[in-house]
Amino acid sequence: MSERAATRLYMTEPLTPGTAVALNASQAHRLRNVLRLASGAMVAAFNARDGEWLCRLTEQGRRGGALVPEKRLRTTDGEPDLWLMFAPIKRARLDWLVEKATELGAAALVPVWTARTQPERLNRERLRALAIAAAEQSDRLSVPEVRAPEPLEKLLAVWPAERRLIVCDETGGGTPIGAALEGLAGTASAALLIGPEGGFTETELDALGKLPIVTRVGLGPRVLRAETAALAALAVFQAIAGGWRRARPR
Repeated sequence: MSERAATRLYMTEPLTPGTAVALNASQAHRLRNVLRLASGAMVAAFNARDGEWLCRLTEQGRRGGALVPEKRLRTTDGEPDLWLMFAPIKRARLDWLVEKATELGAAALVPVWTARTQPERLNRERLRALAIAAAEQSDRLSVPEVRAPEPLEKLLAVWPAERRLIVCDETGGGTPIGAALEGLAGTASAALLIGPEGGFTETELDALGKLPIVTRVGLGPRVLRAETAALAALAVFQAIAGGWRRARPR
């Protein structure tokens, strides 16, 4: 019989056996008032550093609470170091993209300004909360980093030489993504770059094509919306070169 708790919470504080970890106000409200859990209930807590622990809920103050780790359920499982780079899109679609990219295992979410990007204000705190919620429900041990937007040329100017950049090119000039990724299986770190609605400009594609770390790939015969392209590319990468080649931990 599995010892996993139905409720999972992401905790930034260290998780060590017998040491109480205070809940923040939102977490305490969720456990006490939404889920109606009483003291003594078992809750799972996790982070990428300490893994996942079975914890006992205890009271702390008048309205607060804490979790006391009792048994480690899982250790950190070495998720792929995969960035998703994308041009910001409208809020509802962006929220969906952040949630699903978290479920699909992106290690970092990196908004980029391109020539055809439609300016959109990003609330990183809200996007971080969405990523945490998605990690809690998807059995992840980590939460992707949500970065501040930067111009594409600025990111490329300081690009780490060891990180492969996979550019999803809707013009049809790239190698089919499945074939391209066969040769990248086992790559330690990589990034997927999705263009804006309307695609990259020829100038941007020319500049990207001259970089030795770039692999240009195609995503099939149809034109995909930006959020669809991002999730399709993430899924194919995970299946061929990433975390889906391992069994799900029990």
